[in-house]
Amino acid sequence: MNKKISIIGAGNVGATTAELIARDGFADVVLFDVHEGIAKGKALDITEACPLWNSPVSVMGTASFADTTGSDIIIITAGFPRKPGMSRDDLLHANADVIREVTEGVIRYSPDSIIIIVTNPMDIMAYTALQVSRFDHRRIIGMGGVLDSARFRTFVALELGVSPQDIEALVLGGHGDQMVPMPRFTTVKGIAITQLLDVHAINRIIESTRNGGAEIVGLLKTGSAFYAPAAATVQMVKAILFDEKRLLPCSAYLMGEYGISGIFVGVPVILGRNGVEKIISLELTEEEKTMFEGSVAAVRKMIDILKPT
Repeated sequence: MNKKISIIGAGNVGATTAELIARDGFADVVLFDVHEGIAKGKALDITEACPLWNSPVSVMGTASFADTTGSDIIIITAGFPRKPGMSRDDLLHANADVIREVTEGVIRYSPDSIIIIVTNPMDIMAYTALQVSRFDHRRIIGMGGVLDSARFRTFVALELGVSPQDIEALVLGGHGDQMVPMPRFTTVKGIAITQLLDVHAINRIIESTRNGGAEIVGLLKTGSAFYAPAAATVQMVKAILFDEKRLLPCSAYLMGEYGISGIFVGVPVILGRNGVEKIISLELTEEEKTMFEGSVAAVRKMIDILKPT
């Protein structure tokens, strides 16, 4: 029997994630959306492409949570997208309501699943899903770090004129404007970029990484990024389904690591069959620690805003 992945939200991110999974043919997909016709139409379109990809999997569109029953992984992309001039934080209250509703829906039918949160502001939405689901915290994971690190790799590759395949990058902290790209841990074939680029170039790349999502929103006018977020999500899905033990930067719930407790924030983790199997604690410089703590404080502030008074 094929593995089963349910994607909540059939917008650009959700549909593209479904497409990538179906094209690779490693799991059946349920594409859920409150707009049933959109979910069914996109699922049918992907299904009709499967013969061309030699893919054996099924893709179903639905507006019923019952169809997600027995999912191995739940990917939540549902929510309101960013518009030009909006930060991820502006989406806080509206998307928290969405996350509460869909989390209640999916856990009823897939109580043993692992949940990947894509909806922004992602770290806070992961926290919300944890509060609603009461799952083991290792089974709730935020996607942002994989995406942010991919963007960092992209801009380093463009600056140096090398293949992004040869670059490993690390971004810590919240998936927002105060994310913390880590030049000291970002390498080209093992060579730290601090030895290949001057400080001005590195700072320029860091700003490009932080603004990567907003730049796309500004260019599109009517939407936000979806190809790279979908690809980042699929990398996480494969690491979990195939127990790959990948070391990836993800938003994980901290319980004392880095001196932080009680929130989700981006850190390097080992992803495997059980979700977050280990959090890697790095020795940070004072400057890195200050930036990381500033990013953590921004995440905690938004969590406090959501808490009932």
